Amino acid sequence: MRSIIESKSQIQYNIATSAKDYPVSDLPTMAKAFRESGYETPSYVLDHAAYHRNGRILKEVQDATGARIILAQKAFACFHLYPTLRNYLAGTAASGLHEARLGAEEFGGEVHVFSPAYKPKEMAELLKISDHIVFNSLSQWTRYRDEVLANTRKVSPGLRINPEYAEAVAEIYNPCAPGSRFGVLAELMNENDFKGIEGLHFHTLCEQGADALERTLEAVVAKFDCWIKKVKWVNFGGGHLITSPGYDVELLIKVIKDFQARYPHLQIYLEPGEAIASDGGVLVGSVIDIVENGMQVAVLDVSATAHMPDVLEMPYRPSVLGSGKPGAKKYTYRFGGPTCLSGDVIGDYSFNEPLKIGDQIVFHDMAHYTIVKNTTFNGVPLPSISILQETGEVELIREFDYDDYKCRLG
Repeated sequence: MRSIIESKSQIQYNIATSAKDYPVSDLPTMAKAFRESGYETPSYVLDHAAYHRNGRILKEVQDATGARIILAQKAFACFHLYPTLRNYLAGTAASGLHEARLGAEEFGGEVHVFSPAYKPKEMAELLKISDHIVFNSLSQWTRYRDEVLANTRKVSPGLRINPEYAEAVAEIYNPCAPGSRFGVLAELMNENDFKGIEGLHFHTLCEQGADALERTLEAVVAKFDCWIKKVKWVNFGGGHLITSPGYDVELLIKVIKDFQARYPHLQIYLEPGEAIASDGGVLVGSVIDIVENGMQVAVLDVSATAHMPDVLEMPYRPSVLGSGKPGAKKYTYRFGGPTCLSGDVIGDYSFNEPLKIGDQIVFHDMAHYTIVKNTTFNGVPLPSISILQETGEVELIREFDYDDYKCRLG
């Protein structure tokens, strides 16, 4: 492991005056800047300006509604950009103790945590740093209720509910599927076990718009209206693509305001992940070989399974700078990773010119659900992390080496 920047205080950040001051990332410029930096691939290159742009959009929603938006660290947890994001967001959302610690130590603001189940030792630590702790079941809440309510530091307990309604883009991401482990069904709610709960949390969306939230809220209200009236806050969860092109921000503002009008006593929270890092960076790899097997196959130093697992889990075909669909341009290649997994295939792409060993390949929109999910499967090196600063310079933040692989194994 080699840390390039030891402290966030070494970087100076400027706050934008408007989201429009930061246009959509210029991929050719990013690719050129990284190439000229001389840094080795593979590398995630984060566009600093994008986090100002996304932050401004999210802050405008907060200013218009009074809702509070927090960063879901399960999607993006590159804390070197937290000093920028804390100018726009109210805090962080965590999926467990380690994410909660990272949010408390590096971001500040409110720390919210949800986990399908907590261990006793985790609860003791979480009560020291969390502001909201959301319980997934009534049994978990009753197990820890006395400890939470007796804690000298005020922590607001919440309960995750399952509205049994979701418009999931893929079944693997459907938390309301039959047999799901997430959330309490309306039919299981009862006054005795609910005692002490101050908030409700639901999470049903995945890469969706405000219209999906509007329909989800109808289901939530239909099943949980009497319980909503008893609490102080409601968390709408994540999956809101607020900063993506085409997202209806005005509808989101209306949906939030309509909910507030119905329940004026509530504080509303949203915890998007992808929206914070949308269009926020690229993954740059290199061609290390080209083989023939009925077609041209380019072997890269970038792996789908190790470096961008959602390509296989969703699945989807990421955009590549300068490429077209298979056959659209003169030369078509299949991109495969350097691992032993036969299915480590990123997709098929075409180019105007033939690829050569050493050519750099730039995958678009690779900041979210990549760095937080990557692995060292096969001992494949983790991509470095770098930031395209607003000066136009690429700054190397972190490199990974053999010790990072070995230390995970014993």
